Parts: sequence; structure tokens; C-alpha cells
Amino acid sequence: MSYCLNPRCPKPENPTDVKFCTTCGSKLLLKERYRAIRPIGQGGFGRTFLAVDEDKPSKPRCVIKQFYPQAQGTNTVKKAVELFNQEAVQLDELGKHPQIPELLAYFTQDDRQYLVQEFINGLNLAQELAQNGTFSEKQIYQLLNDLLLILKFCHTRQVIHRDIKPENIILRESDRKLVVVDFGAAKSATGAALNQTGTSIGSPEYVAPEQIRGRAVFASDIYSLGATCINLLTGRSPFDSYNTNNDTWVWQQYLTTPLSHHLSRILNKMLESIPARRYQTVDEVLHDLNTQSPVLNQPQITAKSHVQSSPTLPPQVVNSTPSQIDLELEELKTQFMGGKSQANQVQPTNPISQPQHKSEIDQELEEMKAKYLGNNNSPNP
Repeated sequence: MSYCLNPRCPKPENPTDVKFCTTCGSKLLLKERYRAIRPIGQGGFGRTFLAVDEDKPSKPRCVIKQFYPQAQGTNTVKKAVELFNQEAVQLDELGKHPQIPELLAYFTQDDRQYLVQEFINGLNLAQELAQNGTFSEKQIYQLLNDLLLILKFCHTRQVIHRDIKPENIILRESDRKLVVVDFGAAKSATGAALNQTGTSIGSPEYVAPEQIRGRAVFASDIYSLGATCINLLTGRSPFDSYNTNNDTWVWQQYLTTPLSHHLSRILNKMLESIPARRYQTVDEVLHDLNTQSPVLNQPQITAKSHVQSSPTLPPQVVNSTPSQIDLELEELKTQFMGGKSQANQVQPTNPISQPQHKSEIDQELEEMKAKYLGNNNSPNP
């Protein structure tokens, strides 16, 4: 099928092999090569279509964005033009990253502006959430490590995305990589631009407080990514995971899978409402994220339960771990003896050759330990 791009055409559907709309006579091919197949989205500033590039033998799919502002008012339309032009500029630079759609063309035809970009085949994360349910901690670790590197690429080039949300992150079907799309709200973060109050743009559920006031910074994208993560972990809108009466996040109450304190702490810092208390750079988040392997994290925040519990360990595992007082006494013993602690020395391979009596210092330390622990040193029933 060919779809007519004339917004006023009463019957835009056409056969595949025609070059002009059978209803209104409008030209169906853009730049003699891009043919729209069907509409896939519409916003306040334009429409989006799935299309094919007929200039190539394989006729690969692509996306056509048509600038068609619905809003009224000179200033609003002027801002819309600015944003549309800006998206083309951003994609021309950022599309060099393998996880950002490539800009294929940008032009004007029939007094309308068009942007053609690479088509990413796959579900966005909002669709993934609806189809497969909430994300696990492992999935969130993978997601953060992937997306933070894409944001770093953008921020290094002085671009703030300003609209990070599940709908703008696609899980590409071919390689299962995440792709960030829709740079229509992206802003250049040059020194002059950062010192000016801009337009409040983005999806309210995921937008940082300073961005609502038109003062987006790099940390604003970090906030939006944090809000995206709690949506994927809880299946709830970030609005529903925030207690406005107490001015605090309560998303942990709605977890459907266990989450470690390590990741919980990182997400809470990403979601700080005051920018100065938030992570300032992507590198800071990546550093904290990878200081401890997710495999080593024992879940401490239990799904659906508000009571924190520790996993039950076998007795031999518990007994093999020295207590804090044992460690302190060993250190004290090391200081008295002026050498290495026996805990750190290589033990003889023949257990018979080990001394069967305690030294004087060992006996004194045992007495100190018994005095310190008192009745608490008795074994649990």
C-alpha cells in the first residue's frame, strides 16, 4: 500500500504501484524514492509513517517524519519549527552511534518539511513491559550499563535528550540491543544554552523537576532514566510511586521482584529532586553500578513484602565466617605478637603437627572475648 502524505486527503490509502494519489493527485514518492506505507504515530508537531526506500534493491524500511504542527499561535509554531530542525541536526551527528537511528534525509517538499531516518524493528520498553511483565534486577543492570553509555555519547557531544522514557527506548529485534529514539526534544547544552531558561519539554512522569522549569542539565537525563527503571521494576507510573505529601519516593513498596540495596541506593540517587544531590555525570553512575557485581548482591528488599529478610544459610556457612569481635581480637593479637595474625598464616598440612595447647596470649584473648560477650556468647537454641 502507498499512503498519501497530504494531511487533507480524505482517502489516503493507495495501491503500491502508483506514483500519485488516486484521490487528491498528490505525489506519493518523496525525493523520488521514499514511499509511505502507513501512519505509525502523531504528535503536536507532526506525523510519523513507516516507509520503504525504493531507490535500493532490497527496499529497506525507514521512518518518515512530516512536520505538521497542530498547535496554534505564532510563537508555538516557531518553536515547533526550531525543534524539528534541531532534531535533524542532532540525528545527523548522533546517528553515527550504532544504537541511535541514522538520519537518511532531511528536505522540504510541497511546502512541508520531512525527515527520513533509519527504521528500528522491535518493541519499545513500554510494550515489553506490557507483554512480558516487570523487569528483574539483572535486566535493570543490563539496561543501565547499555543506556548509560548511549547517554554518555550524547552528553559528550553536548546534547541533552530531555525525553528518556520507556516509549523512546526500543529493544532491537536483530541483536537485542537497546536503541534510543526520538530526539525531537533534544537540546544543545552549550555554555550559553545552559544559562538560559528554555521550554519545558518531555513527558511529565519522567521529567526532572528542574527540566519542568525549563532548566534541563545533563543530570536531567539521569533522573529520567531512573524514573524509567522504577516503571519497569514496578509496572506503575512514576507518579504513582511518589508520595507528594511526604515529598519522597515510595517505589520500593511496589516491587514485584527482589532488589538489592546496592541497586536501590543507586536508583534513589538518580532520582534526587535536587540536581546537586543527584549523580552529575553518567560516569559517576557507571562507577557505582559496577563497584559490586550484581551476582554478589543478596536481595534485601523483598518483592511485595515490606519486611526485610536475609536468606537462611546452612550452619557450616555461618560458622565458617568469623564474627567482628573475632576479627578485632585477631588484630589485637597481631599487635601484641608483632607479626602476622595466625588467621593469615599458612596452616600446616598435617593436623597432628598442630599445637594442641593454647599460648598465654590466646588464653588472655579468650578471657577478654568471654568478658565482652557475656551471656550473649552462649549458642542459640
